[in-house]
Amino acid sequence: MSLSIGIVGLPNVGKSTLFNALTGRSVPAENYPFCTIDPSVGIVPVPDERLTQLAGLSQSAKVIPAVVEFTDIAGLVAGASEGEGLGNQFLSHIREVDAIAEVVRVFENGDVTHVHGTINPFRDIEVVNLELVLADHQVVAKRRTSIEREVRSGDKGARTEQAVLEKLERHFDGGKLARAFPLSDEERAAVKHLNLLTLKPILYVVNRSVEKEELPDALRDFFEASGAAWVSLDSAFEKDVANFTPDDRALARQEFGVSSAGLDALIQKGYEILGLITFFTTGPDETRGWTIPRGGTAPEAGAAIHTDFRDKFIRAEVIAAADLLAAGSYAVAREQGLVRTEGRDYIVKDGDVIEFKI
Repeated sequence: MSLSIGIVGLPNVGKSTLFNALTGRSVPAENYPFCTIDPSVGIVPVPDERLTQLAGLSQSAKVIPAVVEFTDIAGLVAGASEGEGLGNQFLSHIREVDAIAEVVRVFENGDVTHVHGTINPFRDIEVVNLELVLADHQVVAKRRTSIEREVRSGDKGARTEQAVLEKLERHFDGGKLARAFPLSDEERAAVKHLNLLTLKPILYVVNRSVEKEELPDALRDFFEASGAAWVSLDSAFEKDVANFTPDDRALARQEFGVSSAGLDALIQKGYEILGLITFFTTGPDETRGWTIPRGGTAPEAGAAIHTDFRDKFIRAEVIAAADLLAAGSYAVAREQGLVRTEGRDYIVKDGDVIEFKI
């Protein structure tokens, strides 16, 4: 499956630099024929040591990682919801992605002008999020008008949707994201077709490598109060070292005092906010990480490989990657009773190594 994260933010906050860092580590597109790649879209491997270790155990000829798709979206300016700047184009591109990586500028650089003249990351978040809220407010108000006829006809689904729309409109009047409103599963399903921007998961990307204690007070307070997912990184540094070997990247981090692998953290956190997990298949020909939504059943996982593994599913042989690696081989793992036979109701766990039987 291919799920995408849109990189958004104000102009000159480091979005394109971050995108170039990510695509500098992108995987060959030919391994993923289901994805159409253009200059603003990159397929990025999810860092996972288990994949390399399993490939070594199986002496695999090919190794293919699980991936996340990142899209570089044009910079937003205040008034985008009214068509300012690239306005409608910006917002329509966000509607096409599954989650948002909102880049927040914390770095100082006199050669790179901030659109508002000063560095104030919390203000920038407020500007971007308000534009998303205003755009969703317009969508909800328009839908409330168009749904009236369906409501008058007695359509039960339309009445449910109308009630949700009324709640959301009041919520948006307060300038709040839809994700901050406690919608039930039924209510969320009723408005799913609207593809609201502020219902998408948001990962805040602090563009400077800092620890939590080093964040500006207002930004740290916002993250703590909202429970927002965030990572920090230096996008310029990450771009410069994107094509280095892992060992050389580690040496560069040490030399320049960049403490964490920010790009890896971004990719992994993005994978998490999309609600994804990885299961593996491994053998002499290939070791591969497969992406499925958390909570997926064994047949649903099989469909990630081929629909026959879902439609003709009989059973699956499953072992945790950690158990297989500790055993050292499938033969030893079987002797130790670590390989289980699971049926179609089995909920796949992150890190499962699976062989499907049809």
